[in-house]
Amino acid sequence: MAKLLLKLQRYFRRKPVRFFTLLALYLAAGSLVFLHSGFSGEPTVPGSPRSPAAAEGPGLPYLGVMQLSRGFKAATMPAAARRHGPWFKSTSKEPLERGKPRDNGGPRSRALRGRSGREKEEDRARYLGCYEDNTRQRTLRGMSFFDYKKMTVFRCQDNCAERGYLYAGLEFGAECYCGHKIQASNASEAECNMECKGERSNTCGGINRLSVYRLELAQESARRYGSAIFRGCFRRPENVSIALPTSQLMLNMSVDKCVDFCTEKEFPLAALAGTTCRCGFPSTLFPLHEREDEQLCAHRCAAEEFESCGSDEFLLVYQTQVQDNRCMDRRFLPSRAKQLVALASFPGAGNTWARHLIELATGFYTGSYYFDGSLYNKGFKGERDHWRSGRTICIKTHESGQKEIESFDSAILLIRNPYKALMAEFNRKYGGHIGFAAHAHWKGKEWPEFVANYAPWWATHTLDWLRYGKKVLVVHFEDLKRDLFVQLQRMVALLGVPACEDRLLCVEGQKDGNFKRSGLRKLEYDPYTPEMRQTISGYIRTVDAALKLRNLSGVPEDYYPR
Repeated sequence: MAKLLLKLQRYFRRKPVRFFTLLALYLAAGSLVFLHSGFSGEPTVPGSPRSPAAAEGPGLPYLGVMQLSRGFKAATMPAAARRHGPWFKSTSKEPLERGKPRDNGGPRSRALRGRSGREKEEDRARYLGCYEDNTRQRTLRGMSFFDYKKMTVFRCQDNCAERGYLYAGLEFGAECYCGHKIQASNASEAECNMECKGERSNTCGGINRLSVYRLELAQESARRYGSAIFRGCFRRPENVSIALPTSQLMLNMSVDKCVDFCTEKEFPLAALAGTTCRCGFPSTLFPLHEREDEQLCAHRCAAEEFESCGSDEFLLVYQTQVQDNRCMDRRFLPSRAKQLVALASFPGAGNTWARHLIELATGFYTGSYYFDGSLYNKGFKGERDHWRSGRTICIKTHESGQKEIESFDSAILLIRNPYKALMAEFNRKYGGHIGFAAHAHWKGKEWPEFVANYAPWWATHTLDWLRYGKKVLVVHFEDLKRDLFVQLQRMVALLGVPACEDRLLCVEGQKDGNFKRSGLRKLEYDPYTPEMRQTISGYIRTVDAALKLRNLSGVPEDYYPR
């Protein structure tokens, strides 16, 4: 061994160029491995509470440029932000139990494991079998969602039951479909042979095959109150038979009966008109934008003493759990985009929600300046593309430096109430996209430090985009929630995509998406101290003045009452 090393040493002394070439290749390979496994998709905020940006104070017209960096956080980076290896390959390793033989993972063994798991879940769902599925005509045509990392049978069942569906189906190990009706024939059990991405002990369908469950916990109470969303009282459209093409006379009319009828007929709208139940889609003939006084629809149902069923002239409208598929198709741009459009916002201002709306409204994927594996796994396929690829309709960014801003040709600048945005980002930072920060984080040192660092950034982010942005469309998060149709029309117009009105109406019915944080765990106290409120109010006044200086409407009034 010593002789071999001596020979190598003499060889590289004679050939130093080859030695340095091999050394450079070795270092390059190591760098690539580091980039692959340690990329952090979360922007970092330099500075501290005593940074220059914070020290200038809230009353100044400009707070300076707070640069963001696409940094590396090998030690503290959350797993969801790292670039892992092959995308659809699970990295989890399950230790074998002592005394048990190794499972070869064949279809039969997976089916047996899945069956034992189903027996444990009989109290909440009943397994019906393996069914055929088709990408053009789905077997279950309600809500759907994907998770290529953590899908489990219980998670799919729970999401479908929560929304009042009767059936839950799992496909391809990671896809969940909900519905009120199974519209396909049975397949062989052996064809449902793919393990769930989040639990290898259960089966989650196969290729174009669904493992279907009947949800025993989708009780009448859940169906009665959870399966339909009240849309309001509306005047009967002129061409009612065209606007609401399916109808049925119901002498014993009730809200449940009409909703169930329209759900069975696969329509997203159920309209009660006295003793007639009408079904249809939101359309230009019946856009649901002009509500009437609910007293005009206050006519008692024949079958329910305490329910209103509308009248022949004024319809009481509910949204069923049937998914409106007119706006669900998405793809990459057919040709490279000529301009780079930013979807810019401060973290916690609703950027992910806005991306969801834009993708549904345009039919094209959105991209990102960063990379977030959890968003990719939830269906944001443009997340994986480089932000300059030109294949996506717009690019999510939280950057606020001059160089980064000037790299975009135009921008949609999304602004949210800083009190709400800071709390939303704090929840995301410590609880994930739809999770919540723990009570200890709010009461500990993390929250004051977070506000001290991030509150100035909320102001500088808007000021920088107004100062350096080439063509900036300002959209307030609160206006988007209040008047989604009009604000989305403005956003789509900037993106240069023809706005199909029926598609925008479809988006209104699918607006929440999979990243809406539940309101059930709201804090029972105000986390902002008087000093924090005073500082943040100064930043609000600064941003308000900057917007008005550019002949834009200032911040909404509800930013101030604190």
